[in-house]
Amino acid sequence: MENAFEDDIAERLKRLRLEQAMTLDHLSARAGVSRAMISRIERGEASPTAQLLARLCSALGTTLSRFFADGEKAGDPLLRRNDQRVWRDPETGYLRRSVSPDGTGSPVDIVEVEFPPGARVVFEQQQFDAAMTQHLWLFEGRLTMTAGTETHVLEAGDCLFMRLCEAHIFHNPYRAPARYAIILNRSKV
Repeated sequence: MENAFEDDIAERLKRLRLEQAMTLDHLSARAGVSRAMISRIERGEASPTAQLLARLCSALGTTLSRFFADGEKAGDPLLRRNDQRVWRDPETGYLRRSVSPDGTGSPVDIVEVEFPPGARVVFEQQQFDAAMTQHLWLFEGRLTMTAGTETHVLEAGDCLFMRLCEAHIFHNPYRAPARYAIILNRSKV
């Protein structure tokens, strides 16, 4: 399932850009990503990192969770594990599983993440995400999490609330992988 999902990234990015009548140059300027890189991603010649994809999503007025959702399908309230979309960040190796059923109209998305030892991902501040929030609920391992200007060391069972408009740094400087859920709320709070 993981490879099939990765193949969809090029098609999804191009479709979102064209739906908004946005040129490669315009998206490049809004996202701060080179036109050449966006073109390579859309042609399936390059796999974007989580950081790069988050910047493109923000410039397109969406989130990573919505980008990975299959908005074309009507909502079945049950999404079996074998049918959940999985994507691996090519830079860090972190594994992202979209757990929430698509097309239900819910403002909440749930994502399961397996974050390898030594991995570090920086999500820059995004204006589009100003009213959205997320909880990080750590199931296994430890994680050093920076939200805005505050840094927290999370242990299994801990839950951290964050606003998406802040910069975030996910870091696992420990020897064991971390496994956690992100519960994203797209409601305007």
